[in-house]
Formats: sequence, structure tokens, C-alpha cells
Amino acid sequence: MRSAVTEMLGIEFPLIAFSHCRDVVAEVSKAGGFGIFGAAGIGPGKLEAELAWIDDHVDGKPYGVDLIVPMRYESKGAKVTRDDQVSKVPQTHLDFVTGVFNRHGIEGDALDPDSLKRGTRLGTNIRDDGASALLEVAFAHPIKLIANALGTPPAYMIEMARAHGVPVAALVGAREHAIKQVQAGVDMIVASGGEAGGHCGEVSTMILVPEVVRAVREISDIPVVAAGGIVTGEQMAACMAMGAQGVWTGSVWLTTAEAETSPVVKEKMLAATSRQTIRAKSRTGKPSRQLRSAWTDAWEAPDAPEPLPMPLQSIIAEPAMARITRLAEGGHEGARDLASYYVGQGVGLMNTAQSAKGVVYQFMEEFLDASERLTGLTAQD
Repeated sequence: MRSAVTEMLGIEFPLIAFSHCRDVVAEVSKAGGFGIFGAAGIGPGKLEAELAWIDDHVDGKPYGVDLIVPMRYESKGAKVTRDDQVSKVPQTHLDFVTGVFNRHGIEGDALDPDSLKRGTRLGTNIRDDGASALLEVAFAHPIKLIANALGTPPAYMIEMARAHGVPVAALVGAREHAIKQVQAGVDMIVASGGEAGGHCGEVSTMILVPEVVRAVREISDIPVVAAGGIVTGEQMAACMAMGAQGVWTGSVWLTTAEAETSPVVKEKMLAATSRQTIRAKSRTGKPSRQLRSAWTDAWEAPDAPEPLPMPLQSIIAEPAMARITRLAEGGHEGARDLASYYVGQGVGLMNTAQSAKGVVYQFMEEFLDASERLTGLTAQD
């Protein structure tokens, strides 16, 4: 199959798979797609180890790295330590989390200063010095794409990519954002609809993709990739019929055998419908779609405090969710009710567990079937 994306990335099939799991990244790339490793939550040392493993297991196939370097966040531009970040978390929010835990049979204070400091590296990694350190590690490996998942990539990110001959992708949730990304010099636009898991906008994929394709076409020839709720080959074919040159997927890999997802959460996802997700700020401080649970319901209640701005909300949410997951895996029913993870509305179509390679092959088969049906509609007798 040929498209602008297969040509750019040197792949057989324009299916991009975002995952925090190195095994998924390697298996997708070996199967003919393109794995992209999500590095936002880890430090440079861990990233080095993960990419070295991928290099050893990907059989020379291309892969990429995804970061979160937002344009706006709490204390941007200031020199802030981890202690400084923790000190900005109000006691009211800590007490609220403790109350949620207690109501679900998890006794004692939910969070202590040490767990808050250990809980997430997001606040460090989204800052320019932290992001630069991750970029230096990434570009020391043979990656074929670097992506920014939130906002316009900073100039230094694009400059480093140019110096290493690596194209830059950026995710957008609105037409005007796509135009800004093109003007900033990115090489690929990922139009991510509101059905997507994780950080997402409000516009649906069906509307956003042609809107962005048409806007970009007027000012540039860079490819647009579709994202947001895409978990089948039929959806992929539909997006490419609307002008996309490939698709970016994330949620569909969460229930694969290789995925890092907790078995408790995998089970909940496989049983979930498309209506059992919620787009909220309670996980990171910016709107992100996640599996609805007692945790998300608590933050939507009238008595809940307003989620803190990024990255402060993650300082609360990540250690809390890590504790919930550990308890849920141990059989704690209250924790099981609270357990959640990022996932898109396509979860309603994710009904069977299979290998990452199996998902790639299923995409290929379904894409071919859908393409043949479209061709049949225009066939002449």
C-alpha cells in the first residue's frame, strides 16, 4: 500500500500505533505498521532503556517517539522543583482524594508527600529542560518520527528533529490548530477527534478529519493522519476516503496481550460500551478521555473541587490511580470500582483480546474488505 505516510515512514501499511508498552511498539512495526512509544511519563534513563530494548527487538523496522510538550501549563518558564510542585497542591484536594478512598473502603490518608513526589514525572518532562533531555535520548536512537501530543512543538524540538533528519508530527483537535502547526513547520498533522482516548478536543473525528484535510491542503502538501476512536480497518478506510493518508491509533492496543494495561482495567474495557467513557480534567488538568469509573464520577460530583491545572492535577491523580490499581489487582472491590485508564469511545468495539500483531492483520483485512465494498459501489455493469 502506498500513501504519503508509508513513503515518509518507510512502512507497508499506514497504521500508527501509540503505546506506552515497548512490546506493542515492536510488534506493530514488525507486522508492517508503525509503533510509536509514549515517553511522557518516564525519565531519560528509563527512556534510554526502553528504546534500547526496542532497537534490539524491532528487527530493524521503523518506529517513533511521542512526547507531551504543551505551550501552556502551570509555572511555565519558571525554575520549579518537584518539592515546589507538590507544595502547590491544596490540602482541600488531598482531603477530597482521601474522602473518595475512604468511601470505597480504602482506609487512611490517600496520599503522603513521598507518594506525591514519586507519583509522576509529567511536571518535569513537560518543561523545556526535561523535554530537551528526553529529546536528546530519543534522537540518539534510529527513530523515524517524533511527535508532540499536546500543542505546537517548541522551536528547539523542530530544530533538533531537522538536525537528525527526523520528521515531526503534532496532534490537533481543531482546524485552526492545524494551521498553526503547519506554520510552525511540522511535517505531519494528526487530526484527533473528540472520541480519542487521552487528551482530545471536542470536534468529532468524522467532522475534524475533512475539515483539517481541506485546511492543510490550501497551504501545504504535508500529510494528515486521522485519529480518534479508530479501532477497525473499516474506520481506517473511511478516514482515508475523507483524505487522510493514514491513521493514528491508541486505545485498540490497550487490550492486547502485550499491553501494559492492568488486567483489571483490561477486563473492564473489554466489557465496556462506547458510552462508558468520559472527557474530563480530573486526570491531568486538561480534557482527556478515560474509562468512566467511581473515580471519575467523584470528580464530576457537585461537591468536588475544580481539577488543578497541568501538571498539578497529575501529581494527585497518578499516585492515587497507581494505588487503586495495585489494590484492585489484589482483589479489593472498592478499588476495582475506582479503577480507570485513558481510553477512547472505540472501546465499545474492543470486545476480544488478541495479540498486537493480530490487531494489525485484522486492520489490514478489514481495510481491504471496506475498500472493495467502496469500489463495488462505483463499478459499471
